[in-house]
Amino acid sequence: MKTYLVPVDFSEAAFNAADFAAQLSHQSDVKTIILMNAYYISPYETMLPNADMVMLRPQDIEENAADRIAQLEKLKRKLAKKVRAGVEIKVRLNLSHLLRAVVDVITDEKVDMVFLGSIGNSTVREGTVGIGDHVIKVSKASVVPVMVVPPDYRYSLIDNAVLACDFKKVKESIPLGVLHKLLGKQAIKLQVLNVDAVGKHAVADPEQLAEEGALHGMLKGFHPQYYYINNPDIITGILDFTAGHKAQMIIALPHTYSFLQALLHNSISKQLAKNSTVPVLLLK
Repeated sequence: MKTYLVPVDFSEAAFNAADFAAQLSHQSDVKTIILMNAYYISPYETMLPNADMVMLRPQDIEENAADRIAQLEKLKRKLAKKVRAGVEIKVRLNLSHLLRAVVDVITDEKVDMVFLGSIGNSTVREGTVGIGDHVIKVSKASVVPVMVVPPDYRYSLIDNAVLACDFKKVKESIPLGVLHKLLGKQAIKLQVLNVDAVGKHAVADPEQLAEEGALHGMLKGFHPQYYYINNPDIITGILDFTAGHKAQMIIALPHTYSFLQALLHNSISKQLAKNSTVPVLLLK
């Protein structure tokens, strides 16, 4: 994980996500952290007056952009005191929608992970939605893992993580390469959790056992512990387990075959990111 991207909308939630990324540098090999603000101006705003009969002038756009860059630079100076020695912090203003800005920066800067606050204010003009409403869409559009940081969470050393897995099509749904990049050099205790709402594990379902065997083989290098719980409410099951085992991170698999399936069409992962009191890492 050489490069982190933190979209910043100047909300407290975004500042907290940036702080988390900076402090995580002490237990990762990140070299660059990019603080990016997306500032979109509709062409109509420069051509037609608004409801108050005021037309947006080029000078107004330039002054707003300069103010945003100044705020990013201020955040950069603050985070420079918290990152590991040698980590470079860059600022970037993208004149586009948040989704387009995230995708472009990931490509241009070869980003390895995106950090988002689970709630936030507007990243564009007043009256529009902010990062909180874009968490799922950004996660869907991103081709790299997304770390969703709760607004009240304060960084602590990550040495215990929960990997939520439904044991379906594990060879297709678990990005083993990403896990190796994330956990390969870290002394992180990995706990693989299956929330078994229908009791397949208890009745030794053949298909379930086959998938479990494949998963054990794939993850043996991480020396994980495996847990099975029966809970009809997936979110409650994951959160209760995480709290009970004092884990500092939940790793979720937003793939077609995971129980966090259909990221845009299922509220489960959104609820998980919103309700979790620890960061949620959405793998790709």
